[in-house]
Amino acid sequence: MNNPFDHAHIQEEKAEREARRLKLRTHLLIAVFCAVLLGFVGVLYQAQIVDGPSYASSSIVRNIQPENVDSVRGEILDRYGRVLVTNEISYDVTLDYAVMGSERNDILSRLLDICKEEGVSWTSFLPISESAPWSYTTDNPFFFLQKTENEDGEENMETRHTYLGSLADKENCNWLEDAAKDQLTAAELLAKMCATFGLVEKGEVPSQRDRELAGVLYEIYLRRYEVDNSQYIFARGVDIAFISKVKENGLKGVRIETDTTRKYETNSAPHVLGYTGAITKATSDHYKELGYPMNATVGVSGVELAFEERLHGVSGTRRIEKDENGNVISQEWGKEPEPGDNVVLTLDIALQATTEDLLAQYAARQEEQKPMAAAVVDMSGGVLALASYPTFDLTTLRENLVELNNDTERRPLLNRATQGTYAPGSTFKMLTAVAALDSGTITTREQVECTGRYRYYPNPSDWPACWINPGRHNWENVTDAIKDSCNVFFYDVGRRTGIATLQDYAKKFGLGEYTGIEISERKGHMAGPETSAQYNQEWFEGDIMSASIGQGMNEFTPLQLANYVATLVNGGSHYACHLLKECKSSDYSRVTEIYDEEPLDTIHIQPEHLAAVKQGMYDLSKTWSIARYFDSLPVEVGCKTGTAETSAKAASTNAVFVCFAPYDDPQVALCLVAEGGDAGGSLAELAAGILAQYFSTDSSLSTVATENTLLR
Repeated sequence: MNNPFDHAHIQEEKAEREARRLKLRTHLLIAVFCAVLLGFVGVLYQAQIVDGPSYASSSIVRNIQPENVDSVRGEILDRYGRVLVTNEISYDVTLDYAVMGSERNDILSRLLDICKEEGVSWTSFLPISESAPWSYTTDNPFFFLQKTENEDGEENMETRHTYLGSLADKENCNWLEDAAKDQLTAAELLAKMCATFGLVEKGEVPSQRDRELAGVLYEIYLRRYEVDNSQYIFARGVDIAFISKVKENGLKGVRIETDTTRKYETNSAPHVLGYTGAITKATSDHYKELGYPMNATVGVSGVELAFEERLHGVSGTRRIEKDENGNVISQEWGKEPEPGDNVVLTLDIALQATTEDLLAQYAARQEEQKPMAAAVVDMSGGVLALASYPTFDLTTLRENLVELNNDTERRPLLNRATQGTYAPGSTFKMLTAVAALDSGTITTREQVECTGRYRYYPNPSDWPACWINPGRHNWENVTDAIKDSCNVFFYDVGRRTGIATLQDYAKKFGLGEYTGIEISERKGHMAGPETSAQYNQEWFEGDIMSASIGQGMNEFTPLQLANYVATLVNGGSHYACHLLKECKSSDYSRVTEIYDEEPLDTIHIQPEHLAAVKQGMYDLSKTWSIARYFDSLPVEVGCKTGTAETSAKAASTNAVFVCFAPYDDPQVALCLVAEGGDAGGSLAELAAGILAQYFSTDSSLSTVATENTLLR
């Protein structure tokens, strides 16, 4: 029989075991719950605290795009290593139109306000006046300002009127087509533009601010529809105060970019050095083939253009990551840009500055400040100085370009030393003498009688006069005739020599031919039947006499005349003119290129013939009217004056002067031209000043100071 007490005890133990198991399960569940909870907390902490910034950044809409990066441009130096053009860091403002969205006009309006507050000018070439009443600032509202070049290679900065027809086919650009077809007034065109850009309602009159915004939007549209391939730089060279205000206002799509701009260490040689600018539509295909980015800065004129590929270097690429506001988040280089080489010129900037100053001083003394030019070369065609008056300042060229270009009377942008062509006058007589002597037409001792008129023709009315008419030079040999500049002697000698021989020698001396200089130049021309036919004129037998004394249709550049004298006195080696001396790597550690060219031609001048011609030039330098300028020089000089008629009635003349020095061992030759000047002898004082500067230059400038040191 079961004991009730034992049964109860068993039940109690069973209940206790169940309670313990329940408690254990509960603890296990709580432990598991806590573990899971801790896991969630850990994940949340990792996601929000540890990785929060990364996820937040990833959550932003990003725009990754490749970008071409222009290389740093090489420096330009003179022959002694003096830096002429270098670079400096600047800050430019560019506009990212794509991220502005519907806020575009408000953003641009605020940007213009900041520009006015900080005195920053912005780029806008919209050809409508900046204030009412609205009027066109050109004859045609669609244009680009760019460099052009005529058939003779003459540069001209001019307004090119171009109908941007491709824009008329784009959406919301009907105003361009309307303006072209309907010949709208400036006010009507501006109203249409402002309505198209959402600045005013249709029929509403634009305000001053509307005109300003329309100018900016016009520039954006040109590039958006690829009419102009260049990047739109809204403003250049802005300062920190401007940048701070732009950042404070959080202007979406307004980017501040670091750039390098050209810095000019000299005010001299602007025509030679030239300037840089954006790639134009006309040159875009050329630079695409070279692998240039379309926002690259390239040479536009002068040395900057001539040595573009050496100076430019190699452009690079990078991947730019932007946020939805157009701000750059990160960048990664694909290919780093390689800086360009440094170009060392044959130019002597001290001599150049002296030459320019002397031209300006001479012009200031004249009743009318007429244009002038000078060219100085060494015996192998290296250009030491090229000066043109009037001139301009490269540092303010952008601001003054329109004004300079519109000065059609003085034409300060024209480099007269290489692009001005002039009759050489009597400075041509040495060529006639050499051609006659070497062809056997005359000898050094042969004399011609000068009676004041050349009496070869039977009709006295056809007797051309000598310059001293009614005086006479009497009997003259070639040396006397050069010293006295006897026209009658050279009339006779030139006629007997023949135009074909004179043309042949002119070509060998480089007259009427391109000199080979790297910057733009004109060819000019030598008188003769072909030249007359080219200008629809008849060539007469008697025209050879004018040609023999440097008149008629002879037209040469000052650089050609300087190099012709150098060719003569160096014994007949005709070199191409050049500005390049050498190129050096960007860090100046090595020479990458040296100019070393053989003569283009060699004229075999007999020594006694050359001596006779040079003696005449020396004797002229000792005449009373010229010797007073050269007597103080440390070297002896040979020279020749010229007075060239510029009209059939001889109402106007140009003064021409050429010389070389030292007489016994020529190192340098030069030519001076003064438009509307008196006799060529009036320029002797300037020539003496130029030679004084050249021969006073410290020779240590061209000497390497230490072994294994590469001078700049």
